[in-house]
Formats: sequence, structure tokens, C-alpha cells
Amino acid sequence: MVPVVDVSRRGARFAGAFADVAERIARRGSYLLGEQLEAFERELATWLDAGHAAGVASGASALQLALTAAGVGTGDDVLVPAFTAVPTASAVVAAGATPVAVDVDPVTACLTPAAIEHATTPRTRAAIVVHLYGYPAELPPPGDLIVIEDAAQAMGALGPLDRSRAAAYSFYPTKNLGGIGDGGAVVTNDAALDASVRLLRTHGLSGEYVHEAVSQNFRMSEIEAAWLRLGLATVAGDVDARRAIAARYRAAAPQLCWQHHDPRHAYHLCVFRTQQRDAVRERLASHGVATAVHYPRALTQQPAYRAMFPDACPQAEAWAAECVSVPCFPELTDDEIERVAGALAQLPARA
Repeated sequence: MVPVVDVSRRGARFAGAFADVAERIARRGSYLLGEQLEAFERELATWLDAGHAAGVASGASALQLALTAAGVGTGDDVLVPAFTAVPTASAVVAAGATPVAVDVDPVTACLTPAAIEHATTPRTRAAIVVHLYGYPAELPPPGDLIVIEDAAQAMGALGPLDRSRAAAYSFYPTKNLGGIGDGGAVVTNDAALDASVRLLRTHGLSGEYVHEAVSQNFRMSEIEAAWLRLGLATVAGDVDARRAIAARYRAAAPQLCWQHHDPRHAYHLCVFRTQQRDAVRERLASHGVATAVHYPRALTQQPAYRAMFPDACPQAEAWAAECVSVPCFPELTDDEIERVAGALAQLPARA
């Protein structure tokens, strides 16, 4: 069976080099907020052409800290796409604000500037634009609204930060730049926001037992940073490989309803839609191709969030009912790619 993702293959690529650096870290005895994290932050900011990058514990904490550092909190509404991973909304709640679900575009699965403008009210303080599956969503024009980019799935898809306050990245192991544990980063050109994130990620600690803000622990370990430095050195080629794989599938099966293409799409996930999802997944499995669903519920359909989002979002819910993810990661072999492409080619039009 061709897997949707196999992180052990990436692990095998980096295992030798990582063993060497892990031994150096162990012998040095500095495990938090040390030279590996500082180096990773510099390298990541340079790679993303940004002024600052602060490593944190996860992508969800990156979103929470970005919102809080931007001044978003109690009494503020934050627009979020109704079709996204739950941490997009939970981060808003953790920051003390109120998430407001907005329906997504039927072809990109992302928010649009028009949808953001239509949903904005006097209570709206910010919007989180999610670059879902690695698709570079269009941002609203500059204005009073604070825009935070959820770039958890978009490593390699985005240009310089010129219309948002910050971008929040995730280094969950399956991501384009995947860690060996959880991890994230807040990337920004705003020096004050970066300084606030760095304060907040360590219990608001500014000096020895001096706490200037109420916060929790959102630190990234030296081990995680060291692993991410290895991955960062190859991520450009890995994203190119993802694009090439997605292009092969789309060329083999143009009859399918694929997520809209953009040359900058980083293809963290390669996704099409079908109204016969169960049957299509069974058919692909019979050809030795594994599939997954990202995500089977819109935010409006999540039990924990129904009270927050009482109104249906039909486009988001349609995506949730029809989306199928197929194998797309840089360690796939040529034979595996051809097997997937051949199986996709045999599916009926629009499946």
C-alpha cells in the first residue's frame, strides 16, 4: 500500500546527522533556549525573507502567541475559516477572544478578501487566513484589521510578509518542514511583536524570577531546533518534489475535482473532491493506494464548537463531506507515484 505519508522515511534521511548533533547537545547540557534554537531562528527568518522568527512549542501556540502579542484578546472577534483544523479556532479561544466562522471559497477551500469584508463587524479585531493544504490564500488589503496567517501547511508557499502582522508555522512531524516532535514559529517583520512573543513563550519571564506578563510555557527544545535545522537545509527541494508529484497526479487525472492550483502551492496535502468518497477510497485502496480525509468535519460541525458557530457554512461543510487526500511527500518512489497516478486516472469524471 502506498502510504499517504511515512515520516520514518524522512527520519532515515536525517538519522545519522541528527545522532551527531544530539550527542553534542547532550554533552553540552543546554537543552532549552540555546544555540541550536538561536541558529534555527536566524536561518528560518533568512529562508522566509522575514525580520524575525521565534521558535515555540507548536503551531497552535504560535497562533495563540501571535494573536496575544498583536493585542487581540477579551472582547475581540477573530474571523476564522469554517474549514480548517480545530487549532485555528482553539488558539483564538486560548487568547481570550471569540472565533467567528466564515465560509470558504468553493475552489480554494480558503477565505477570500470579499468574505472577510462581508463578515467584519465593529467587534471584529482580527482575521486568521489559513493557507489550507499549502495553497497561498489571498490576503485582504491593508487596513485596521489585524491579519495573522496560519501557515501551518504552507512552508514554501508564501512570499514576504507585507500584508499581515505575523505568520504562524507548525513543525508537526508530517509538515513540509516536519520536526521530531511538536514545534512552531511566529514569523514577523514587527520587532515589538517578536519581543512580546519571546516574553510570552517563557511564562512572561524577563529576568531571573521577574515575570512581566501572565503566560505559560511555550518553549522549543534544543533537540527539536537541531532536527529542524537539518530539515530546513532540504525543504526547498522537498517542496519542489511535492509540486512535481501533484503535477503528475493532476496530469494523469484531469477529470477529478482538484483543489485550485497556484504555482506557489506547497502541496503539504494533495486533495480532490468527490461525492462518492467512501467508494472512491475503497477503489483506490484496491489498487494499493492509501488515502486520508483532511478534514471530515467543518468547525460548524464540531461538537465542542457548535455553540460558538450556530450558523451553517455550506461550502465548508461540502468540502468536509467530499475531500480526499492522496499520497504526496518527497520520499515517494517513482514506482509509487506512478501507481497512484494510474489509479487516479481510472476514476470516473468528478468521481
